[in-house]
Amino acid sequence: MHKKLLRILAHFLFIAFLSASVLQAYAQDTPVTIKIINQKKEPVAFATVTISNRLDSSQVFKKVADSSGFAKFNLAKNSQYTIYISSVNYLPIEKGISTSGNQTSFSFTAEPLGKTLETAIVTSKKPLMKQEDDKLIVDPENLVEASTSGYEVIEKTPGLFVDQDGNIYISSMTPATVQINGRDMKMSAADMATMLKNLPPNSISKIEIIKTPSARYDASSGGGIVNVVLKKGVKIGLTGSINSGLQQGVYGNQFIGFNLNNNTGTKTSYLNFNYGRRNSYEKIITNRIFNTDSILRQEAFTKYPGTSIYTAFGITWALGKKWELTYDGSLNYNNFHNRSQNDNTIEKISTAQVLSNSINNVNNDGYSLSLGSGFETKFKIDSLGSEWTNDTYFTHTNNNSDQNFSTNYYFPLVRFFAGDGVGDNKRNHFTGRSDLKLKMKKRFTFETGVQSTIHTVSNVTNYFREINGLRTKDMARTNTFDYTQNINSLYLQGAKTLTKDFVIKVGTRMENTNIKGKQTIPGDTSFSIHRTDLFPYIYLSKNLMKIAGYDLRAYLVYRRTISRPNYDQLNPFNRYVDEFLTETGNPSLRPQFNQNYEANVSVDERPILAIGINDTKDIFTNVVYQSDTSQSQAYRTYDNLGKNKEWYFRGLGAIPPGGRYFFVLGAQYNHNFYQGLYENKPLSFKKGTWTFFTYQTFKIDKRSVITLNGFLRLKGQQQFYELTTFGSLNTSINRKFMKEKLIVTLSLSDMFATNKNNFSINQGSVNASGFRQSDTRRFGLNLRYSFGVRKKEENNNIFNAEPPVSN
Repeated sequence: MHKKLLRILAHFLFIAFLSASVLQAYAQDTPVTIKIINQKKEPVAFATVTISNRLDSSQVFKKVADSSGFAKFNLAKNSQYTIYISSVNYLPIEKGISTSGNQTSFSFTAEPLGKTLETAIVTSKKPLMKQEDDKLIVDPENLVEASTSGYEVIEKTPGLFVDQDGNIYISSMTPATVQINGRDMKMSAADMATMLKNLPPNSISKIEIIKTPSARYDASSGGGIVNVVLKKGVKIGLTGSINSGLQQGVYGNQFIGFNLNNNTGTKTSYLNFNYGRRNSYEKIITNRIFNTDSILRQEAFTKYPGTSIYTAFGITWALGKKWELTYDGSLNYNNFHNRSQNDNTIEKISTAQVLSNSINNVNNDGYSLSLGSGFETKFKIDSLGSEWTNDTYFTHTNNNSDQNFSTNYYFPLVRFFAGDGVGDNKRNHFTGRSDLKLKMKKRFTFETGVQSTIHTVSNVTNYFREINGLRTKDMARTNTFDYTQNINSLYLQGAKTLTKDFVIKVGTRMENTNIKGKQTIPGDTSFSIHRTDLFPYIYLSKNLMKIAGYDLRAYLVYRRTISRPNYDQLNPFNRYVDEFLTETGNPSLRPQFNQNYEANVSVDERPILAIGINDTKDIFTNVVYQSDTSQSQAYRTYDNLGKNKEWYFRGLGAIPPGGRYFFVLGAQYNHNFYQGLYENKPLSFKKGTWTFFTYQTFKIDKRSVITLNGFLRLKGQQQFYELTTFGSLNTSINRKFMKEKLIVTLSLSDMFATNKNNFSINQGSVNASGFRQSDTRRFGLNLRYSFGVRKKEENNNIFNAEPPVSN
């Protein structure tokens, strides 16, 4: 049924594409490109461009420029138009243009607002979300004012869902890849969440959401990409802000930090710093039936105190008119002192008789230190956007942990045993890539590039057990494991605009994978993977019609991707959770392959509808198996189960920003159907999930704004765990003081304490249910003071239309 539905939709859109293309072949329009730059030849992103016909005032065209400062129109030949350009922090531009000649590209230089205009109020209706080619660009301006960190900006972004473990989801139930400035940080979801929580919200320039990445991106990005782009001195002079705040739930968080941006015209730089203290809790109640008349009841309570330091810095030099050189560096330090207590009771189901009672105590202390450093060069081949970029980035991460655990038995016998262990984990990640993009004649764009990544991990753990005062080595948990992953890739991609606005982009990516893993302690276990795969990509885009003067545009996208098991999923080390549960990797895991098909529609480059299918083969996921040695023992691991077909639907509606009230409301439905084997028994698992999300703002006056955002997930799913309905509603109010330089924000997150859920799993030999809750309801106070020292600019004539330099 799903294939039939997709086939009908594809045929309908193809016929619409073809019909519109034939009709447009007779049109007498000509494509016109408007480019907006500032006095330093840098693009002015998201400027509003309005074009009106001088002889026919009813012909008015309005668009928002993309992040590169370009806006494209189709205008009648041999006509005269008036163009009006407005953008925040720049003077408006009004100019006449003519389409009677051969010139089809016009460049306009915008001048920044001078000091004499400090009291003027400039309003702009920049869209919160804008479809730009295969990317969804999020302008965080409206989100930043009500956020205390980069993590909260992402949480408030409509359509992005962040779970309790820090994973970020776009459309599918597969987590997205998170990047900073286009670079994959190779961090766990928890570590990435911690880093984003340390990121000042107003250091974010934009967020790029790529649901189906093109051949230019790694084939391992099956869940999509969320790229957080940081500001890099976009305004002339020195600007910055100081941030400080606290959040109080059952436990509290505190932070202080600053960000600086400097632009001298030939050199831009930025510096972000944040120091934070955090504390939270998690409560998990589990009831697991392990034979016909026995049940294990567990109640675990864990505290997560810690401190963190984050700094990122970078500088870009303009080496002449063509070359740019950029250096970026980062440091991320976190320490933790986690404390967990787990009460365990084994009962007979039929009589409620207590068979055993014990308490586990686990203390985890440690730290992680991550250092990153990289260089990027960019050569601007021409003014049309052709460029050659080269990027190298190296990250070193050191994780050290010290674990102490003990078990006190109170019934039927009183006894005690304990253990401890230390872990030393070192990771290195290197990425080198080179990308070439050529804007060629007849509206054809050619892209190609090569990339090589090397990821190495060395893990050493030493564990001991203590029983009746006797300390011995715990060989089941002592482990030495080395892992190396090398992926070499090459891609080719071409985009062509046919007729007036039918865009087709086709590409393929080849990736050569080489993975080696070797465990020397407790036993000699090694594995290796060598394979080469192709990952095709197809993208079609076409304007279908106009609705109330707005373009209705349709997109069809296809991409094949891969999910490779990572180091943690492959390492056979047995990590102690409690006396009844152990976590371990699976060195026999195979990669899974996914094919994604999506059709979506946007109005005026704002997404409104999407439908898609993810067809996954050899899927691997987190599973819980019962131990062969004891029915009360279980272990959590990863395994290849078979195949999964997921289809999803998303709808989005909004009132455009700029007025007093603004809202975005959306809904998404995901349906998964798993088929395969679970513990060598047939598996057939179906689950449908609805998610609703909203973001709303109301301007009380010129200095005060109330925001409301939240989500609701009905009958959720996490791997094979079925979740009850849960959600979160958050609100904040901010007020500007001191000539709008100081912003004070009061916030309340999860105001009704609904971000908690019951869960259940009934697969194979595991039949369990439970409850999960964390420290999510919090009151917050945030202060942000902005400052700036602007450089005086020469007052040029802003009404000059400058044609781009020809090749």
